[in-house]
Amino acid sequence: MPTYLHLVRHAQGYHNLHPDNHVLPDPDLTPLGEEQCARLRRAFPYHDKVTHLVASPLRRTLKTCLLAFGDEGEHDGAAGKNKNNNKQKKKVLALPEIQEISPLPCDVGSPVEALAAEFGDDAVDLSLAAALGGGAAWADKRSRASPFAPTAARLEARASKARRFLRGLGREWARRQQQEEREKEKEEGEGEEEGEGSGGDAHIVVVTHGGFLHFLTQDFDGVDVRAGTGWANCEWRTYEFVSDEEEGGEENDGEARLRETRESWRRRRGSATGLTETEQMELRAAMAGKMVEEWGVEGDGEA
Repeated sequence: MPTYLHLVRHAQGYHNLHPDNHVLPDPDLTPLGEEQCARLRRAFPYHDKVTHLVASPLRRTLKTCLLAFGDEGEHDGAAGKNKNNNKQKKKVLALPEIQEISPLPCDVGSPVEALAAEFGDDAVDLSLAAALGGGAAWADKRSRASPFAPTAARLEARASKARRFLRGLGREWARRQQQEEREKEKEEGEGEEEGEGSGGDAHIVVVTHGGFLHFLTQDFDGVDVRAGTGWANCEWRTYEFVSDEEEGGEENDGEARLRETRESWRRRRGSATGLTETEQMELRAAMAGKMVEEWGVEGDGEA
């Protein structure tokens, strides 16, 4: 069963209005950003399929996820229905590995305690951020040993870790679905032998940041190096994992590489042809060079 990642860039935050606002710590969404969430909520066609909600622990990504995909309210989306087939109310899982790239105040997150007070335990699961230490330890981008330092090597490492984590969520979902199906068949007396079960596809919504999305997807097509991203606010695209066979089998962790689904590509690009591997590498190098220029970090050195 495939795992689908519906990747979303957060809605407009106050830091997006002007570069001077980059000094704002962990800024909120603007009123336009909240309206963008409402539009995405209406337009997204897979609400009834979503199995997991995952977001960067910054306030703007958590709010985007809750406003656009949370269980409160009605989904009057393109699917024409609200009823989520996955019955339990879903909390947003805050995943530190998918926080934004830069060490600017606008891209450094708030202490776990402040986030818990703002969003509540019933809406957001902050356990992964809390496990890294109290306060804003999860958002440390300045310490020499921090895995979140804004260097190309560490960004690629945490993007790979995030992809493997998300792939694991999908695999675990499929295993649970298969087990539930086998148990149901036994209860109904349908056959004596245990089958594989058809399970169910995992649909994971992942709300993160424009810059990090290029490292997460390993896709730099359309990137504006000056803006730091080629993703618009509240833009969403759907990806799937490269098959286990292509990765060398399920036991091979690999890079957990992603590819955009054909439906997603056609929705936004029509019949256009994607970049070559060489062109991707050139844009990735340009992004890394911009990081050195702006933040004075290079390779895997001190941030």
